[in-house]
Amino acid sequence: MKRKLSHVGPSGNPRMVNVSAKKVTLRTAQAQAKVWLGRSIIRELKQNELMSAKGPVFQTAILAGIQGAKKTADLIPLCHPLGLDDCSVTIHVEGEYAIVNAAASLAAKTGVEMEALTAAAVASLTIYDMCKALSHDIRIESIQLMSKKGGKRDFTRQ
Repeated sequence: MKRKLSHVGPSGNPRMVNVSAKKVTLRTAQAQAKVWLGRSIIRELKQNELMSAKGPVFQTAILAGIQGAKKTADLIPLCHPLGLDDCSVTIHVEGEYAIVNAAASLAAKTGVEMEALTAAAVASLTIYDMCKALSHDIRIESIQLMSKKGGKRDFTRQ
């Protein structure tokens, strides 16, 4: 069976996927981003939080990530607008990295991978924005889907 891009119609033009015939199922997705902060920024950590002139970095990034997940369809043109049942973002430090974990879920006809990925991306960008006064050498090194459940096939990153 040959796979094809779901967002490209028979004429080759972009299209939104028609999910009207799909069944409503519980859909969940988890995404992760790794933000390299470096030693100098990590030294500024106090009780696993960075304080900047703009406020608490990780707490603000968590809120931004959740807001980003809710706005995914406004940012990614062919995503279905979804009313999320749940979304969470957590951030912890490993070595010189801030690890952003995002999860999203809902009962729907389409999945929430893009919402989880958007949450991780927006939280990471917020960390960068709030810490750039300390260094512009911050790197968002990866944003990836870790797992998804519901729909045709499940996925778990090994």
